[in-house]
Amino acid sequence: MSAAALRVSSAVVGAIGLGIAGYLTVVHYAGRATVCAISHGCATVQQSDYAEFAGLPVALLGVIGYAGILLTLLRDDETARAATAFLALVGAGFSAWLTYVEVAKLDAICIWCVGSAVCMVALAALSAARTLGAPPMR
Repeated sequence: MSAAALRVSSAVVGAIGLGIAGYLTVVHYAGRATVCAISHGCATVQQSDYAEFAGLPVALLGVIGYAGILLTLLRDDETARAATAFLALVGAGFSAWLTYVEVAKLDAICIWCVGSAVCMVALAALSAARTLGAPPMR
């Protein structure tokens, strides 16, 4: 895949992730329940002690992470690629931990959280491929 295709794909996946995290953030601050295809999963996860980290909603951290990734995609140089990869890899690691918490500790799955985790893992893979393989666009 070319550098341009990797960058565009990353922007699309990042925008989807930002939409998911944005929705969850709005729902959190509005005090409403998420629309969820799984009967109790989303509410269980969103109302758990794990829904906040360092006093901030995890969804808001997702918004910040996705926004940061999208900002790094505005440039296509070695520093920007490294920043994208760093943010995406940290995000994927955090998403993996949150998925573990859902399954092992809460015994509940939030489909929105899974969607965000899939986006972050895809971004990690795309950014790694972009960083390691494709030459910068000129």
